Amino acid sequence: MTAATRNKVLSLYSRLFRIARNWQAQSGVKQDTEAERNYIVLEARSLFRQNQKLTDQESVKRCIDECEARIEIGLHYRIPFPRASYLPPMGLATQKGRRLLGQQRLRRQAKPVYLQSQDDP
Repeated sequence: MTAATRNKVLSLYSRLFRIARNWQAQSGVKQDTEAERNYIVLEARSLFRQNQKLTDQESVKRCIDECEARIEIGLHYRIPFPRASYLPPMGLATQKGRRLLGQQRLRRQAKPVYLQSQDDP
């Protein structure tokens, strides 16, 4: 990892903790605010630890892009949790074989950048 990339990652990490420290829930309820602050801190720690061993520049760039997108979406909508992506009701084929594999590939490709770290069901 280059020094510039390392500085960017550390900057994002500290920015997340500043956001969590100043976070206010939309409801204004103290318990909601504390729960959302804890979620931001725990999510940041787990994702940064999960990706700390990445060395490939492209994968590090994807993680940085995801982090920036999640920060901006969270600040805009005032919701710290990742927003769900819409998938049509019959988005996946029920058949087995090539068609199902093709649908699964398309679903992976259509996944928004801010949900890349979320596991598929």
